[in-house]
Amino acid sequence: MMQKVWIQLVRFGFRLLYQEMAWTYDVVSWLVSLGEWRGWQAAALPFVQGPTILEIGHGPGHLLVALQKADQTVFGLDLSAQMGRQAQRRLQKQQLPADLVRARVQAMPFASASFHTVLSTFPTDYIVDPQTLAAVHRVLAENGRFIVVPEGHLTGRWGLHRFIDWLFRITGQREGAFTVDEAHNWPHPDLWEPFRQRFEAAGFTLQIKQVQQTRSMVTLFIASKTSML
Repeated sequence: MMQKVWIQLVRFGFRLLYQEMAWTYDVVSWLVSLGEWRGWQAAALPFVQGPTILEIGHGPGHLLVALQKADQTVFGLDLSAQMGRQAQRRLQKQQLPADLVRARVQAMPFASASFHTVLSTFPTDYIVDPQTLAAVHRVLAENGRFIVVPEGHLTGRWGLHRFIDWLFRITGQREGAFTVDEAHNWPHPDLWEPFRQRFEAAGFTLQIKQVQQTRSMVTLFIASKTSML
């Protein structure tokens, strides 16, 4: 009973952070990562293939800006109206196109085979829902990529690092495929298999990469579209 209540409270907190209190998102993400959050997101960029890209759950729009400055054609999709407004303001300030859509990813209004890459950073578990994977598979072009950044973690063992890791654990951000091995500070490979199976069932081949940064490690899922379902 207490666990169910706790889960509901955590979900409520995330909803506030992404909607009514979206204006605090950048500050909170900086604090919980000691400034690494944007670097964790940017770890996906070398694996992006263009020229047409869709970011789902685009949040405040930092990656939308980075991708457009790299001369990619970029669209953003998010269900949060508050995040949509933030991203639109950020793009307009940079005098960049704001091709943003508010919709659920499972029902995104794009034609089949529209994108060469679909990208998502730090999504919740909806990202591995079969309906999500089917929707992404549909809008990807042949041999397209679905890139997900599911987690990043600090690699130092200082007290503050341990405290931040504890915060991630009690809010469920170290569960499932993203659990960190206590001895090596590394996601345990055995926990990846259920996710690999979901991607493969949806017509993808999944690679899981670890990118070492100066004081942290970030995990990437790189799923290649391999079949027409």
